[in-house]
Amino acid sequence: MTGQRHAATDSPRAFNEPVRLDLSDPDTLRQLWILQRASYAVEARLIGFDGIPPLHETLEQLRATDESFLGIRDGSRLVGAVSWSRLPNDALDICRLVVHPVVHRRGVATALLDALDSIEPAELTVVSTGTSNLPAVELYRRRGFMPVGKRRIAPGVTVTLLERNYASAAQPIPHS
Repeated sequence: MTGQRHAATDSPRAFNEPVRLDLSDPDTLRQLWILQRASYAVEARLIGFDGIPPLHETLEQLRATDESFLGIRDGSRLVGAVSWSRLPNDALDICRLVVHPVVHRRGVATALLDALDSIEPAELTVVSTGTSNLPAVELYRRRGFMPVGKRRIAPGVTVTLLERNYASAAQPIPHS
């Protein structure tokens, strides 16, 4: 580990509060596209598979998504984002959670998921991530998600499906 990386990870730096992202804004769209490419490149290395759809998404495809987005900025630079949609059964589906590699392990993903829980409470929340993406799997497990299955997406590559079900756990839905 270099001294520069050590300093970056140990430095307590305040990020802006999560805010909804407007993908009709060209600057926001481009920053999100760059952010997700950097984030998914890390996941692609972790799982040994570079066919992750958002890694190859065009700006136009990203703009056309029907997902809702929250983002966190470090000053004017977008450093993290989460997107979601509602499924027909009213479950919350976390579609993307991306954090720029330069701010990994600094609380960005946690802040995004906390904000999402606050603005979109749900009895059932679902998410999937590469089975070999151990940091992501562990993050979701710490937040009460339980693995419910795996899906093969390529030879030797699986995605773990996780759920957090407040109704079956008899726990209250978090509200702020």
